[in-house]
Amino acid sequence: MRNSIIIEKLLGYIDKVQKYCNGLDYEKFAANDIVVEACVFNLSQIGELANKIDTEFEKAHSNIPWKQVYGLRNRSQQPPFQINIINLRVG
Repeated sequence: MRNSIIIEKLLGYIDKVQKYCNGLDYEKFAANDIVVEACVFNLSQIGELANKIDTEFEKAHSNIPWKQVYGLRNRSQQPPFQINIINLRVG
């Protein structure tokens, strides 16, 4: 039950990032600080929530790079800003 709630929330944050980036090419995305910051915030939330997934669930879904997902939170919260917006772009 707990994992299903977490996954539902993760999917919600992913959906938000996709909506924010919909129709934007890299130049428009990179030039829009509000969109970049909204995406970084949601990616941070994804990383925070992913860290709460049970170990058994992680093992059952080993095709997901969980450590990299967790790392989203850390990279977005620690100075200097370490998320490369080229890799952040959804498109």
